[in-house]
Amino acid sequence: MVVTTWSDQYTGAVIDLWNTVAVRDGYKEMTEASFSGIFTDNRYFDPENTFVLVEEGEVKGFACGCTGGDLPLGDHAGYITCIVLADEACTVDNYKMMLEHLEGRFQSLGKKQADVLFFNPMMLPWYIPDTPRHEHNNAPGVPTGSRLHSFLLGQGYVERAQECAMYLNLSSFSIPQEVRGKEEKANTEGYTVELFDQGKHHGVTDMLQGFDNPLWQKEIAQSTEDGVPVVVAAHHGKVVGFAGPVIRQESGRGYFAGIGVHPEHEGHGLGSILFFKLCEGFQQIGTDYMSLYTGSTNPAIRIYEKAGFKTVRTFSIMRREF
Repeated sequence: MVVTTWSDQYTGAVIDLWNTVAVRDGYKEMTEASFSGIFTDNRYFDPENTFVLVEEGEVKGFACGCTGGDLPLGDHAGYITCIVLADEACTVDNYKMMLEHLEGRFQSLGKKQADVLFFNPMMLPWYIPDTPRHEHNNAPGVPTGSRLHSFLLGQGYVERAQECAMYLNLSSFSIPQEVRGKEEKANTEGYTVELFDQGKHHGVTDMLQGFDNPLWQKEIAQSTEDGVPVVVAAHHGKVVGFAGPVIRQESGRGYFAGIGVHPEHEGHGLGSILFFKLCEGFQQIGTDYMSLYTGSTNPAIRIYEKAGFKTVRTFSIMRREF
């Protein structure tokens, strides 16, 4: 067995490997177009951080990691995207060999730790169990209970959190009277929850600065600037919370970046109202389903469950410091 860095000559064989092995962990199969979209055309793709395990000219393994100083934690962390081994090569020694190459590349770039988490810009779609091939656009960690999960635990990786992947078929969704009542009460306190309107609302930047989430700060600000629908909570016109954006993806899924209420305006039921209004907004544009992930200890999970969401898979956020 020999480990070599990436060359385009391996593309077809790696896709075949993925479609044989990774799909068993629920990942979506890949085509040349989707493989290049996720990996080689990604601006964070690094051929020196992408490894192929070869035996007598045949591809037996694939591993990819990425780095970027502009990514969250990027100044000191490298991200592990995947390690996939053929059945006949799926040994602890081969896993170690691939992992050591990834970690070695991180260390050569001055990184102090390796992470598997949702900030990774190489997004791996997967199928939601017991659905008509409904898919989620990103795996927020290592599938709990998978071979890679067990291996990383054995190599000193610490499980820092569990992310719950949640799902709702929108065909029978409706906003319950309890939430309508919360909205009426919030209205008497000067709050409105509706789609963002540049002519009525202001203060998006101030609201987003109340959250320690650079992805929200970038995406929600851009959406409101570009006219992409976002559900917002406003207090006398000043935006104090958001949910969205309201985008139906080609797969029929409602795209979901997040939900947040500025700390100064918590306690008015705005989180629940925002989320239920978001679900309603998706339903109104013909969205088939929603999927999202959230930390198992995140209080927002109660909002999602009240809306009818069920946890369908769990993913582990993992780290090892060098």
